[in-house]
Amino acid sequence: MVVGGTLGATLVTTPSEALGNALRRLCTLVRRAPVDRAAFVEEVVGYSRIARAKGLLHLEPLSASMEDPLLREGLMLAMDGLGRDEVAAALELRLRLVERQGETDARVLESAGGFAPTIGVMGTVLGLLEVMRQFSDLGAVAAGVGTAFVSTLYGLGLANLVLLPLANRIRASAAETYELGEMAMEAALCVRDGVPPRLVKERLTNYVR
Repeated sequence: MVVGGTLGATLVTTPSEALGNALRRLCTLVRRAPVDRAAFVEEVVGYSRIARAKGLLHLEPLSASMEDPLLREGLMLAMDGLGRDEVAAALELRLRLVERQGETDARVLESAGGFAPTIGVMGTVLGLLEVMRQFSDLGAVAAGVGTAFVSTLYGLGLANLVLLPLANRIRASAAETYELGEMAMEAALCVRDGVPPRLVKERLTNYVR
């Protein structure tokens, strides 16, 4: 009853697209591999050397092999001749959208976590009403009361041990993604501006932990 009621209330209050995005986000958390930031720094330093020695357009053949989509987008925009402010604005917009999507996905699970205890209490009340019908049998009453309060326990457990921790995990993942995006944006702007490789490495190393 608790699981079904929570799912039903969430389906009623949450658009199907938002719910689907939250579920996909959870699947992504399970499959997500850690990012090697040090390797990313070395990759960008290599691009910086090529851009300074041969020109920015010589990075175009390498764009297909760039794993970070934000870095690839930033460098492609720079190769198209966009100014620094335009490239920065485009990448910042992408970062804000990613951050907003992460917050939306977390709120879906928070909403479900708010419903679960309430559904649990409703289950307890219904169980107690059923117990009252058998009040003449004290043995059945004692067993029924214990069973009724299990519903509240399930509701609290589902909310505080599953749904709310998952919402916090989504927020933490979104924060990490945002930080990696800032790192990629800084990398793209450094390469676009022709910053010396040694200085590029120094700037990006601040994001390595």
